[in-house]
Amino acid sequence: MKKEIHPTTHAATATCNSCDAKFEVLSTLDSFNVEVCSQCHPFYTGEQRIMDTAGRADRFMKRMEKSSNLAPKKKVKKEAPIVQEVTEEIAEEVIEDVVEVVETPTEEVVTEA
Repeated sequence: MKKEIHPTTHAATATCNSCDAKFEVLSTLDSFNVEVCSQCHPFYTGEQRIMDTAGRADRFMKRMEKSSNLAPKKKVKKEAPIVQEVTEEIAEEVIEDVVEVVETPTEEVVTEA
């Protein structure tokens, strides 16, 4: 290892923000704060909650089956008879206009060369 490139470490005081516990650690800083320490962390104090993970997938599948059975079926939207008649009339008019345009003779343009 190269000499004189590493920071100096010394004893520092760490203070917990949760329980105000103070303890000594090695650090490059003189003192600093931590959010949680070993005196108040749930893992070390034994207050940890254990979740039931075995039945979670089964409960989820049961909820999905129940919600799919309760969901209303999609209804096919039927057009009202009046709307259907108006639509047919408009379609017939458009077809007649197209037929007129197609059957109209075009003028021949003669160009002299």
